[in-house]
Amino acid sequence: MLSRIPHCTGRDIADWLRTVDEGPSLFRFEEKVSWLRSEHDLTYGHAKAIIHEYDLRRAARKLL
Repeated sequence: MLSRIPHCTGRDIADWLRTVDEGPSLFRFEEKVSWLRSEHDLTYGHAKAIIHEYDLRRAARKLL
């Protein structure tokens, strides 16, 4: 799914992750997905994949 996001949205994953990082401070996964969908007109699947990847990378940073 992640590999198709740049083709479908015209923006690469790093750009989407930066957008989420700079967005509102939402705590719940579904809140982040809903915000991304409404704010940037993404499908549920794309928004969910972006937020999932964002959370994985954020958790990996905390481990370092």
